[in-house]
Amino acid sequence: MGDLGIFTIDTIEFYLILTLRLFLACILGGIIGYERESMNRPAGFRTHILVCVGAALVMVTSEFIYKRYVGNVNLDPARLGAQVISGIGFLGAGTIIREGFNVRGLTTAASLWAVSCVGIAAGIGFYEGAVVATILIYLTLIFLKRLEGHFSRKNQYRVLYVQTVNVPGQIGAIGHTFGKHDVLIKNIEFLRNEEDQCVLMKFLVKIPHDFVKETIIKELHDIEGVQKVYED
Repeated sequence: MGDLGIFTIDTIEFYLILTLRLFLACILGGIIGYERESMNRPAGFRTHILVCVGAALVMVTSEFIYKRYVGNVNLDPARLGAQVISGIGFLGAGTIIREGFNVRGLTTAASLWAVSCVGIAAGIGFYEGAVVATILIYLTLIFLKRLEGHFSRKNQYRVLYVQTVNVPGQIGAIGHTFGKHDVLIKNIEFLRNEEDQCVLMKFLVKIPHDFVKETIIKELHDIEGVQKVYED
C-alpha cells in the first residue's frame, strides 16, 4: 500500500476509499436513525450514525491490518467485525424498556444491530450489500409498522384494578362483564386481605382488537359494590 507518511498515489487512494466508506456509513446509518428519531425512540439519529460509522471503521481497520501484516502473521480480517456484531448487544439492551406486561425498544435494538452490520459491509467495501440492506431496513421500519400494530392490537394485554366490597358473587359479576366483551381473564390477584371490608383485585386480561376501554370500565363501575376501577 505504500508508506502512509508520504502522499503517494497509493496513499491518496487509500484515504479516498477510507473517506468514501465512512461517509457512506454515516449516510446509511443516518437514514435509519432519522426514522427512529422521528418516532422519539431512545436511540435515534446520532446513535445510529455513531454505531454505523464505528462499525465501518472497525472493518477498514481490519482490512488495513490484514494488508499490512498478512505476510508476517496469520490474520483473520473478519475477527474484529465479529466482535462488533456480538458487542453491540450492550447498546441494544439499553434501549429495551419494560412497561408493565409490555416491552418497548426491541425494534430499536434490532435496528442498532442491523445498522452495525450495514457499517461492517460499508467498511469492507461491500457497497451494494450496505445500500440494499439500508433500503430494506428503512422500508421495514416504515411500512411494516402498521401491520405490526395490527397484530399487537389483537394480542394486547392490560392490567385492570377493581376495588369492591368483599361480598360473595362479586368475582362472578365482574367476570360476566368481561365475558360480554370477549375479554379473556388470564390471572386474578387479590392485593388485600379477604377479611377486610373491601378488596382490591388485579386482573390481567387479554383484550380483543375492538376493545372499548371506557365502555367496560363504566359497566364495571355500575356493578353494585364496585367502588373504583382503574388501569395500570
